[in-house]
Amino acid sequence: MNLNQITIPAYDMPASTEFYRAMGFTQIVDTDHYARFECPEGDATFSLSLSEEIEERKKGEKSPRNASVIYFECADLDSKVTTLVAQGFEFEQLPTDQRYLWREAILHDPSDNKIKLYWAGDNRKNPPWRVELTSAANSQR
Repeated sequence: MNLNQITIPAYDMPASTEFYRAMGFTQIVDTDHYARFECPEGDATFSLSLSEEIEERKKGEKSPRNASVIYFECADLDSKVTTLVAQGFEFEQLPTDQRYLWREAILHDPSDNKIKLYWAGDNRKNPPWRVELTSAANSQR
């Protein structure tokens, strides 16, 4: 299987679509309730879906933060973050080396979805602690 896309909630579709376009993503679908983007590299896409909690947001009630974290891989992480900061993006965490051998920067989109820009190199799929397990489908053959 190949991951096709991830859909995350949006509370302000115009602000959210502008945010992702400014980050360098190409918008390929644009409706009042749904937007889809191509990543600058690779074949995966991601989309925004207008949240059903929008009415609570309009009343001033704060919806719970989405627990998902979206990871975007950047080989030139530090340079990308420097460029985004110069464009006015605010980061919760600037690029930081993590104990699990990834370098990550953290920011939030206008709907408060957590985004990690990261670089892990070969450690992304082959960390020193990688286990060799087969999928259930392979083990039943």
